Amino acid sequence: MEVGARDWPGALRRYVAVVIVANLAWEIAQLPLYTIWFESTPRDIAFAIAHCTAGDFVIAAVALVIALLLVADAGWPTTGAVRVAIVAIVIGVSYTIFSEWLNIVVRKNWQYAADMPVLPYLGTGLSPLAQWIVVPAAGFWWAIGRRA
Repeated sequence: MEVGARDWPGALRRYVAVVIVANLAWEIAQLPLYTIWFESTPRDIAFAIAHCTAGDFVIAAVALVIALLLVADAGWPTTGAVRVAIVAIVIGVSYTIFSEWLNIVVRKNWQYAADMPVLPYLGTGLSPLAQWIVVPAAGFWWAIGRRA
């Protein structure tokens, strides 16, 4: 059964569920790519996981709302779903590049471990960049693209 335009609340619920769970898993998996993994207490690491996952949810929600406001039509998610997904992912990736630069280079709030591959010139870690492509794409696929 295809997702219909009248099922947009269900599509949003499915998207949010995937985004929260997948970002939590991603944050845990990528911890060894940050120095916090080696330099902090388990309590600080747990706080960082919770804080980052909550931030990921906010970024994903705001990116989705902006994308819906900019490019969705009245038939969403039946029509225009790919357009909304692409815009939301571009917003998430753009914010990630900015945020990683701000927090690593300017504020020095966190640091990458030596194992984190980074993009030349930008210095953004590939793991957080991939996160903002893979996780929202999976969320949109689960919410809209799959057949129930």
